[in-house]
Formats: sequence, structure tokens, C-alpha cells
Amino acid sequence: MPTFTSNDAQINYQTFGDASKPALIFSNSLGTNYGMWQKQFNHFKQDYFVICYDTRGHGASSAPQGPYSLDQLGQDVINLLDHLKIEKAAFCGISMGGLTGQWLAINKPERFSHVIVCNTAAKIGQEQAWNERATLVRQQGLQPIASTAASRWFTEPFIQSNPTVVENLQNDLEAGSTEGYASCCEALAKADLREQLKDINVPVLVIAGQQDPVTTVVDGQFMQERIAHSQLFEINASHISNVEQPEAFNQAVQKFIAA
Repeated sequence: MPTFTSNDAQINYQTFGDASKPALIFSNSLGTNYGMWQKQFNHFKQDYFVICYDTRGHGASSAPQGPYSLDQLGQDVINLLDHLKIEKAAFCGISMGGLTGQWLAINKPERFSHVIVCNTAAKIGQEQAWNERATLVRQQGLQPIASTAASRWFTEPFIQSNPTVVENLQNDLEAGSTEGYASCCEALAKADLREQLKDINVPVLVIAGQQDPVTTVVDGQFMQERIAHSQLFEINASHISNVEQPEAFNQAVQKFIAA
């Protein structure tokens, strides 16, 4: 598995498809790894050079001592594109990865043709709650978070009919780096892009889960109303919509990038 050094972190990444085709990069959610995008990289690798990576502190990427910042998470993406000698890409990020996408659209617009931000918000949750979660994880590990993750991530019918998918994602979360997870919680605690959305001029698609209890359709509408020329797509799913509704998700992304 290839890795590269981005400042103080070793970032694990994987590419799929033909490097001569347009680049499309995927960014994972908190507590997951690039494997969450399997239904996407298998779909898009025919027409795109697909790049997936593990956010610092996640998967097979290293977990340097935190706290991390949203600036770091965004710069890791730019460093990965530089490492691969890619001048411009489309970007798709979910939840924490969606915040990273907003940061990139604000700070590095020249590097992106399209930005898709999914199941996310310009500010996710409250600072105190994130800091409390970081403390809890450092004290007790990831098992307590993993044991309740499914109800935040998926609708009950999906959980009942896809037990293996849910279990694999929970196991990945439980096996993750406590320092990496906690340090990303601290990045999310501070991240607030609400005032900067008006500065975005890259084409943006906002995907919001109609049954998402974490980042709601209202959060998606807030972003869409403040980002010029952006679009909102509502999907009948909870928080990890790309896993719960892969066909609808892939069609929405493909249609947006192709346009």
C-alpha cells in the first residue's frame, strides 16, 4: 500500500483506474478508513483516476500527537495531489471529509474542478461535546463509541438487512487509533466555516441524508443557500449515505461532475 509523508504524518492512499483520466479523490468520515468508498471506487474507476486515502489518524495512516486542525486535514489533500503530480481534481468527502472539502473549496479553489460535500455541515456539533468525546476516547478507548455507532450511521432497516456491512465498519472504528480519533475530534471542535461559505466559487454539490440525525437536511440547506451556484441533493439515507444508498449516491456524483 503506497504512503507518502505530509508534514508530520504518513498518509496511506490507494489509486484505481487510469492515471490519464480526470482525477477524483474521496475523503472518509470520522472513525472509518478509505475502504468505506468501495462501492464508489469500483463504480468510478472506469471513467476516472480514483484516489482514496486514510485521513491522518485513521486506517493505515499514522496518528501523530494531536490536536489536529482542519487546516492540516485540508493541506494533507493538497500534499497528496502534489505527490501524485495532479494539478486539478474533483473532490468528494463525507462528514469530516465534507468539512475538509469546504476548506479546500475556500482555500485552494484552483486545485478543484468540482467539490461534493456529503452528510456534513459548515460547523458539525458543538465544541464542548467534541472535546468531551476526545477526552472519553483517550480514557476509555474506542469500544464505547463503536458500540453505538450504527444508530448514528445508518437507518434501522439498513442495520437489520446488512449486518455484515455494519459490523465491519464498527470493527474498523473499534480497531482504530484512539489518539487519531481524539485528535480529529479536536479538529472538529474548532472547525467553523459558516462565515466563509460565501467565498466559495468552485462548483459544489451538497448531499444531505433525509434521515441523518448528525448532519441534517437543514445543515445541507444552510450550506447550499450560502454557496453560489451550488446544488443540494437529498438522499433517503442516514449519516453514511454512500454505503446505505450507493446507487443513488453514485448517480448524483456522476451527474454533477459530468455536467
